[in-house]
Amino acid sequence: METVVSGIRSTGNLHLGNYFGALRNFVKMQHTERCFFFIADYHSLTTHPDPNMLHVNVKNVLSEYLAAGLDPEAATIYVQSDVPEVAELSLLLSMHAYVGELERTASFKDKIRKHADNVNIGLLSYPVLMAADILQHRATRVPVGKDQEQHLELTRRFARRFNQLYQVEFFPECQPYTFGGNLVKIPGLDGNGKMGKSEGNGIFLSDTDEAIRKKVMKAVTDSGPTAPDSPMPEVIANLFTLLKAVSTEDTVRHFTNLWNRCEIRYGDLKKQLAEDMIKVVAPIRTRIQDIIGDDAYLSRVVKQGAEKARESSSRTLSDVRRIMGIKPF
Repeated sequence: METVVSGIRSTGNLHLGNYFGALRNFVKMQHTERCFFFIADYHSLTTHPDPNMLHVNVKNVLSEYLAAGLDPEAATIYVQSDVPEVAELSLLLSMHAYVGELERTASFKDKIRKHADNVNIGLLSYPVLMAADILQHRATRVPVGKDQEQHLELTRRFARRFNQLYQVEFFPECQPYTFGGNLVKIPGLDGNGKMGKSEGNGIFLSDTDEAIRKKVMKAVTDSGPTAPDSPMPEVIANLFTLLKAVSTEDTVRHFTNLWNRCEIRYGDLKKQLAEDMIKVVAPIRTRIQDIIGDDAYLSRVVKQGAEKARESSSRTLSDVRRIMGIKPF
């Protein structure tokens, strides 16, 4: 049985990119693997979120995790800050992480370019904390997107460095989890890149039907095909990727044929896409509304998750302290 670890930052609501990219697979794997799913509130602090909203965001993401099908009886679901061992392990790992290699990460370069007024140590050491998230459970598989592959490689490097320095075979070298194939990349509605919270181009699991319709109808398109069977530009290919994710094969075939015959009407395509997205989102949204109002249930879930996560992480931390020579009198 593999040990799988995955987390999501508590910076906002989950969207269809999260759902089709990983969440649906998490629901399946939680019954066959040893899974740890956490809400990364420590990581979100690098952007200095509103302290009045931090707990609200955690609660939202937790409710959406559960509404999407994660089962606290099958998987360990917890809030990162409820497991203090991860902070100590991150500190210990940082003793063998070098400033140069952290400064060279693509995500750090991107962040300091966009937010030159907030280049904090937490941002620089983000990959170390991420490594601690993974290594505290000695995970063998980590579902990550393309943008996190470099961080995962650093996690393997830190594990190798620790093992070599102390001449042990303690930390496994985790591998990316692709669910038996390539992860589904759900594009945004703006025609560029993937769907994301910060880009403002997403359909969220908590969106109302009307909000979904408005967003989809504003999706970027072009003037239409100019010749039969012409290749699709990226903005249109993105719409068809979304259609394939939420619609039936017959629907996809219908609009593909219209495109190939130069008969497509983007308004009709968007209306169909919106209604099919609503079919996916509406039942999840209903479950979110039921769950988010049950504070007693949410409290039980995170308390149970923290206990299970701490049992795992405390064993790892105890061994790491011993290996590094930190011993009680």
